[in-house]
Amino acid sequence: MASRVSLKSGGKGKGGRGSGARAAEDDGWAAAQAIKEWSTWAMKKAKVITHYGFIPLVIIIGMNSEPKPHLSQLLSPV
Repeated sequence: MASRVSLKSGGKGKGGRGSGARAAEDDGWAAAQAIKEWSTWAMKKAKVITHYGFIPLVIIIGMNSEPKPHLSQLLSPV
């Protein structure tokens, strides 16, 4: 089995000024990826909630308005 080659710095040696900047860059990249994944997850959930919750929300708002209609009056097309 072939060994894997890592492109990340291993933390061995003196490092110098470049390793601190590289670590900050990796942290920023990780944070950006986390935000991207979280926002994608949130948008998918919001889409499902909106899809299945819009019509029940309209019916509930309609039933709480004045004059108070019956459910059959809200659902009839006339």
